[in-house]
Amino acid sequence: MKTFLRLFAYAPPLAPITVRYLVLVLFGVLFSIINFSLLVPVLDLLFNTENANAAAISTLPDFSFSIEYGKNAFYYYCNTLQHTHGPMGALQFTCIIILISVTLANIFKYAAQRTITRMQSLLIRNLRQAMFEKLMTLHIGYFKKNKKGHLLSVSSNDINEIQGVAGNALQVFFREPLFIIAYAAVLFYQSVQLTLFTLLVLPIAGVIISGIANLLKRNAKQSQTLLSNLLGLIEEAITGIRVIRVFNAEKFINRKFNEYNNAQRWVFKKMWNRIDMASPLSEIMGIVAVTFIVLYGGHLIFSNSSNALTGSGFIVYIFVFSQILTPAKSLAQATANFQRGLASAERVFTILDTEQDIKEPESPAIIKSFEKSIVLQNVSFAYQTTPILKHINLQIEKGQIVALVGQSGSGKTTLVNLIPRFYDVDEGAILIDGIDVRNCKLHTLYNQIGMVTQEPILFNDTAYNNIVFGAENVTEEDVIQAAKTANAHEFIIQMENGYQTNIGDQGNRLSGGQRQRISIARAILKNPAILILDEATSALDTESERLVQDALTKLMKNRTSIVIAHRLSTIQHADKIVVLQKGEIIEQGTHAELVAMQGVYKRLCDLQTFD
Repeated sequence: MKTFLRLFAYAPPLAPITVRYLVLVLFGVLFSIINFSLLVPVLDLLFNTENANAAAISTLPDFSFSIEYGKNAFYYYCNTLQHTHGPMGALQFTCIIILISVTLANIFKYAAQRTITRMQSLLIRNLRQAMFEKLMTLHIGYFKKNKKGHLLSVSSNDINEIQGVAGNALQVFFREPLFIIAYAAVLFYQSVQLTLFTLLVLPIAGVIISGIANLLKRNAKQSQTLLSNLLGLIEEAITGIRVIRVFNAEKFINRKFNEYNNAQRWVFKKMWNRIDMASPLSEIMGIVAVTFIVLYGGHLIFSNSSNALTGSGFIVYIFVFSQILTPAKSLAQATANFQRGLASAERVFTILDTEQDIKEPESPAIIKSFEKSIVLQNVSFAYQTTPILKHINLQIEKGQIVALVGQSGSGKTTLVNLIPRFYDVDEGAILIDGIDVRNCKLHTLYNQIGMVTQEPILFNDTAYNNIVFGAENVTEEDVIQAAKTANAHEFIIQMENGYQTNIGDQGNRLSGGQRQRISIARAILKNPAILILDEATSALDTESERLVQDALTKLMKNRTSIVIAHRLSTIQHADKIVVLQKGEIIEQGTHAELVAMQGVYKRLCDLQTFD
């Protein structure tokens, strides 16, 4: 119930929607009851029974809000029309009243359903928005611990399941119970004895169906977990399709997919078999109940007692009872879907409730500009239990180019990820102009930093929008100038639609060098005070590297730059080169100073050929 109530926190104000829905349902129920209350006098009229003659009411009864008043008023008008226009006139009047009543009942039912649909669409929109915004705020480590397939499954499939819960909820708690109560009232009015007998038969079906519903939640959780694994494998296979092909691994990956697919299929089949069982089982139980009711009702009719049913009353009773089975079956089906949807809701809330490791202080400092230096004071960091950085002390002055070098796994990328606070240090502090980044407002910290990574991060959009990405109040001239500075303008204007050409998923319509120059243009347009370059040229051919390196040189001009480089030829002119080994700084100085030391840096240089 707690999960269910949390869901509706994402709906529009629930009270007015519920009231409007309840009013519409009540009117629908009212006109439905009127339809059935007219059937007995209609049957009496058609069959010209003694009951019809007894119903020859000559005066309109006093108004009261009851079935009895409606019945007597109807008899009065029928009697009047029968005397003035004959039986056919009375029948025509009856048909018109029933037609109007049925039309109004269905109009109100439709209006109630529109209310549910509106609430559903708003709830799902708000929940999906909250989920995406939550994902955008989670720290980088969260995405290393959770598969993308799992996150995609929760964001799409689970939220779609919740959409059914939102609509079923109001039906379960309001519409179907109201219809059942209203029809039950009509049944009691027709025959108390027969209805009490009915109440002894129906609970058996309820017990059986509720037992099925209790099994669905567990099956739903298993199904969604397996679907997450399936989506994760699909995403990995699409991303690594070239590796799969070149290693002839199609059979291996197909076999793995088949295992996941079959496991998900069996759980899915088991779950839906139980869901589908709810409706026919309730129908069978209903027919069994009707059989017993017909037998007992026949006994009451044939007994000729004072409390016995009339033939027409019994026909109406059976008809109304058949109608009560419809909301009962809907209630059973909705309960089954409800359990499945709640399992999905719990998975969604697991993500929404994830604690944010990177939190802003209550009164954060505002970094308006970068003026002095970046200082790492005795910084240590471990990913889970694995130490990555150990007691790092480093000072980077404004305007300096500082290069980080070292073997893979030495902690270079981790160090630069700590500066924009993608992670928080375990020990020590990182200060920008004397302010600990943990005390800064994140938005203002990010404003000072630009980043170009080894693998360019581009989006399935136009070249123009990828350059503008995140920037505000920029002109087309600003974008073109940034592209020219990044050596990207020439190849962009040669594309089919120039700057408005879609560059494909992750920029796959561009070469590696072109993608990198788009990324550099984006960084140039942002004009950050602090620039982080994470092996920005390591994956490029010689010609592309030359163009990209020229763009990077322009980008680093008059900026504080932190450069990670495997190709040492690109950082010879850095103001400071920092050599990392197993998470510790073992050397630092200029290129000439480090070569003179004859240490690790000199050995790395000897392994490479300089231009």
